[in-house]
Amino acid sequence: MEGNIRQRFWITGIGPRIFLGVIFFILIGCHREKQSAEQAIVYWSSNNNYEIEFARAVVADWNRLHPDVPVKTQPVPEGQSSEEVILAAVVGKTTPDIYSNMWQGDVAFYASSGVLVALDTIPGFLEFLRQRCDSATLQEVTAENGHIYQIPWKMNPIMMIYNRKALREIGFPRPPQTYSRYLEAARRFSRDADGDGYVDHWIGYTNVSVTWWQRLFDFYPLYLAASGGAPLVRGNRVMFENAHAVEVFRFLKTLFEKNYFPREQLSARQDAFLSGIIATRITGPWDIMHVERFKPKGFEYAFTSVPRPDECEGPVYTYCDPKNIVIFNTCTRPQQAVEFVKFMLSEKNDFRLLEMTRQLPRRRDLFSSDRFMAYFLAHPRMLPFARQARYIRGTDNSPVLKEIFDAISQEFEACVVYGTKSPEQAIHDAATAAQLLLK
Repeated sequence: MEGNIRQRFWITGIGPRIFLGVIFFILIGCHREKQSAEQAIVYWSSNNNYEIEFARAVVADWNRLHPDVPVKTQPVPEGQSSEEVILAAVVGKTTPDIYSNMWQGDVAFYASSGVLVALDTIPGFLEFLRQRCDSATLQEVTAENGHIYQIPWKMNPIMMIYNRKALREIGFPRPPQTYSRYLEAARRFSRDADGDGYVDHWIGYTNVSVTWWQRLFDFYPLYLAASGGAPLVRGNRVMFENAHAVEVFRFLKTLFEKNYFPREQLSARQDAFLSGIIATRITGPWDIMHVERFKPKGFEYAFTSVPRPDECEGPVYTYCDPKNIVIFNTCTRPQQAVEFVKFMLSEKNDFRLLEMTRQLPRRRDLFSSDRFMAYFLAHPRMLPFARQARYIRGTDNSPVLKEIFDAISQEFEACVVYGTKSPEQAIHDAATAAQLLLK
């Protein structure tokens, strides 16, 4: 096993916590060997109920049409997170053939560790990918060594949901889409509603935890919006020590300093957005089903792009929260595995994914296909996300991307939440730490 896999397994604290999980995966390896003898391709989906149903439906169709190349599907086994389970499976050498819930930012780590199939070496793959994806997406998923180890599959563009009635009542018939307008809306909305001397209504909220992935839903989409979709890193160079990152930190720092955002955790309360405690939040299309199910009578909401600096022009970019498909090098039939993935990513099955999960397939014809456009017209809540999907970014190719986000998150806490550093110093310190990781 490659040294960097073992290092992440133990240094991150995952090893001690899920060592027994590795034993479990080793034991089920016997089951894998039996499946391999039957020449079945093993496919793990996410453990989201909607995606489990989708995977079963696609596999049933495939097996009916291709009885000589059977596929067996199961959700990724339970664990604290799917990322930890996959890491344990890699250590235990019990990975599935196909996995469809890989965070794009993890691919470079696993590719550099030699556990993924270079898909561009398989006949017919590149032609398929070029038909499915635009040039920007192709560039994004191409590793530094020129190979492609992942197949773009689905995305959830990150946008801002807002309470239309609440903003209208404070003089905002249209949502605030620049920093100055957002801060003005915050000044008017944030208040002490019950008169006890403490602010209890805020314009918005973000999780102040230093957990690295929290920055995917505050700093990172705001950085992409401010910079026009610029990278955080490129190759072995840090790119985010710039005015865009500093401006994002300054904007967020102001929101906390003026008490427009709470420092307390609101997760233990009732839904803060639906109860009117906050007027906006950064979220994805998964929020639609939740809001529709639990919104109070007369509640009005809509989605818009995340705020950006006043001087910005052109389209607003955001993070697309992508999940991609990989094939592990334990797969004994990679050509057949790719053929199944191509079947799963057909227009018919991408449309099925959209219908069943309300997640957008990452394909170039999302707006030119009559089938998809008919869906968006029938489901107008999804239309803003489909429009936003033209201006999105995933993550950069770096095997230490999680550690880079962790460095940013540490400085986020120091500067934005507690104000112990200036935005300039915090971004410089985060960039310095990131550059050391990239050496």
